[in-house]
Amino acid sequence: MFSKYDVIVVGAGHAGCEAAAAAANMGSKVLLVTMNLQTIAQMSCNPAMGGIAKGQIIREIDALGGYTGIVTDTTMIQYRMLNKSKGPAMWSPRAQSDRMLFSQKWRTMLEQTPNIDFYQDMVKNLLIKDDQCIGVVTGMGHEIKSSSVVLTNGTFLNGIIHVGEKKFGGGRVAEKAATGLTEQLVSLGFISDRLKTGTPPRVDGRSLDYSKMEEQKGDDFIQGFSFLPTNKITPNQQKSCWITYTNQTVHDILKTGFDRSPMYTGRIEGVGPRYCPSIEDKVSRFADKERHQIFVEPEGWNTIEIYVNGFSSSLPEEIQYQALQQIPGFEKAKMFRPGYAIEYDYFPPTQLLYSLETKLIRNLFFAGQINGTTGYEEAACQGIIAGINAHLSLHHKEPLILKRSDAYIGVLIDDLISKGTKEPYRMFTSRAEFRTLLRQDNADLRLTELSHRIGLATEERMVALDKKKAEINNINSIINSISIEPESVNPFLTNISSSPIAQKQKLNQILLRPSVSIHQLISGIPVVEQLLHPYSSEALQQAEIQTKYHVYIEKEKELVAKMNKLEDLIIPDTMNYSSINALSTEARQKFTRIKPKTLGQASRISGVNPSDVQILMVYMGR
Repeated sequence: MFSKYDVIVVGAGHAGCEAAAAAANMGSKVLLVTMNLQTIAQMSCNPAMGGIAKGQIIREIDALGGYTGIVTDTTMIQYRMLNKSKGPAMWSPRAQSDRMLFSQKWRTMLEQTPNIDFYQDMVKNLLIKDDQCIGVVTGMGHEIKSSSVVLTNGTFLNGIIHVGEKKFGGGRVAEKAATGLTEQLVSLGFISDRLKTGTPPRVDGRSLDYSKMEEQKGDDFIQGFSFLPTNKITPNQQKSCWITYTNQTVHDILKTGFDRSPMYTGRIEGVGPRYCPSIEDKVSRFADKERHQIFVEPEGWNTIEIYVNGFSSSLPEEIQYQALQQIPGFEKAKMFRPGYAIEYDYFPPTQLLYSLETKLIRNLFFAGQINGTTGYEEAACQGIIAGINAHLSLHHKEPLILKRSDAYIGVLIDDLISKGTKEPYRMFTSRAEFRTLLRQDNADLRLTELSHRIGLATEERMVALDKKKAEINNINSIINSISIEPESVNPFLTNISSSPIAQKQKLNQILLRPSVSIHQLISGIPVVEQLLHPYSSEALQQAEIQTKYHVYIEKEKELVAKMNKLEDLIIPDTMNYSSINALSTEARQKFTRIKPKTLGQASRISGVNPSDVQILMVYMGR
């Protein structure tokens, strides 16, 4: 019934979809196994993609040749670029998505990808031979052979759903949990633990009074996520989101349910996400706050369902409902279903190599929430890396490993591998020390050529990249060489309340003024418009950023060069840390457990002191 596959991907969430697409597009024969073919790329929680740091990750996935950016662009109902009041290192695209269209588009793209087969069943065991994964065993008893396996089980491993005092097995509401895999992996020597996440109630949008809320419209310009041309909505087609707030009455009602909350009675063992707490957690932890923001988000074009962002809860249903109705605009709210918490198994990611292959079992890769992350974007980026490396390993090629200075994806994987996580890991711009280099606007310049070399990014992407590079070079040449006369520029400068010039200046000097943008120069000065109007908006923006932030960019490049000296110092696999008595006890234990590949990685392990790194350097003869 089944032929042998190159790669079997278990789970069709965001990680599994990207893993399957990447491996297949590189030439592997892929089987995507999921418990429900109707929920491929399901948006299990909020119907949105991107946001702070997450938007950068989607742009990086797209630059590598993944599908998430294209799917998001073609199914969005609203687009916003966050943090525009700050510098470009902080700009983060975010889109509100049509939940059903998003899943449908993902399935269509996967079905149109050669080399992908699909099968609906639960995977209960792995086939292991000589410490190598050679396939899977399904719930129906089928043994399917493969050269490698990527596990992307999401919240399904021994998942338990909690609503107040009720609890039942499930990986998502109305979907059963996956059993068997955790127990087998633990028997093979893996360490597992439990985490918790949650989701808010869904309500009937017709029952809300939007006049009591603040309207949140989309941007006037929609850049999107993909570096390829995509069919996006126009600005005037966007649907609005809305903002309202809790109040003291809401908080008081919520508190009446704390004695039946699975979080406070100890029925939930797993640690929840620090940066996306439940509403009861907010009320408890931030008792001084009189109110909390609630984002009212439509689920799509043709549905009345509303996602109540900011009201995640596992309190009893009647408490959730009573509290909801005290929120302005929700007085007559009808609830489709209550919020709930879910506990699930994960495997601390220090058990992985940088390729996302497990250290214990060869050709077995983990991606997504199984590694302790939270969020669609964090899962998807792990999926594409696992899919790429599953393919490369079959051909005995070096894995694709992105450094912290290469991508947010590199930061995320390095954090997981080197530091591990005891709570759901979420990406933030603050986690990236080189964020001036890792901007959302230059992800293609950083990653597309690299991906093309390993056989993933298409020729179409390279043509688009080469064109963009040529445009940027031409624009830079113009603004760095062309001088402009006072009579040409002073009317423009006076109009924007900027000091006029007394003698001619290079265009780049005018552009360095904080109040001046390259698009203002084009629209305000005819001679500049003649020189620059042929070039694309993205190339113009890139040239402007390179000009305005040149000093900061060069400083970060110097820091990267210094860091890379430690990254180039490879620690031998035979290193016996227990014999290095000068190391602290904690460093010896963590070096032995994690087995860092480089001195750079060793320096980032939590609990390791600079003196430990110096001792290790001396011991290596450096």
